[in-house]
Amino acid sequence: MASNKQSEPTVQQLFDLTGKRVLITGASGYLGGAMARALAEAGATVVASSRELAKAEAVAASLPAGADRVHRAVRLDHMDEASLREGFQQAVEQAGGLDVLVNNGHEPLAADWKDVTAEQFTRQLANATGYFLLARLLRDHVVERGTTGSVIMLGSMYGLVGSYPDAYEGVCPASPVAYHTLKGGILHLTRHLAVYWARDGVRVNCLSPGPFPSPKAPREMVRRLCGHSPMGRMGLPHELKGAVVFLASDASSYMTGQNLVIDGGWTAW
Repeated sequence: MASNKQSEPTVQQLFDLTGKRVLITGASGYLGGAMARALAEAGATVVASSRELAKAEAVAASLPAGADRVHRAVRLDHMDEASLREGFQQAVEQAGGLDVLVNNGHEPLAADWKDVTAEQFTRQLANATGYFLLARLLRDHVVERGTTGSVIMLGSMYGLVGSYPDAYEGVCPASPVAYHTLKGGILHLTRHLAVYWARDGVRVNCLSPGPFPSPKAPREMVRRLCGHSPMGRMGLPHELKGAVVFLASDASSYMTGQNLVIDGGWTAW
């Protein structure tokens, strides 16, 4: 029994990301910034990516670092295969390798079911294509190195449940049908890759936020969403920090193919 206690990692060790190198797409976004800070605060070396290099560089420069840890920045558009491949390779070269990928970048769509075109709908689903291609690049990279890795997909509560029309009616466009289709697909993409890559030592999980509207969101829509939430309020970016560190760290070492929902109870109704 004593030997088991000696070999058992502490909670602090399980959540410690020291020595881990993480690529996070969409790092300059409302939620991406909070997750990038969380990973850096837990000890990881972060490679922040954005479609605009200047934004990624600003994020990297703002993250807590140390004498032995320098955060990096790359331009990466996950909707463009050439760009995502180039950005991934630059991230590998700058960080000396990668261990974790956070697929957070998202190209939005304003058109709802009433007027979305076939081209717009198909374009929205291409977000999942980018997630898959980046995930496969990380899988191949860590397998080639003979190590382990973790992929974190960003889903949504709207990949689990239907929309809430009353929140948008008369205020703003309805939640896009293509977005719901995309996020539901990302959940199953997570499961599919997880079962294929488990023996490769690559874990694949999904983090699904509930309502986390940015300060720019219409106030009336936010008020209506709050009225439908069991907690009666919206999520704050820092409330995703613990979840992303958990999924990136050894604290979730026996977890793959799962969807971690942080939604204030929305999907419990």
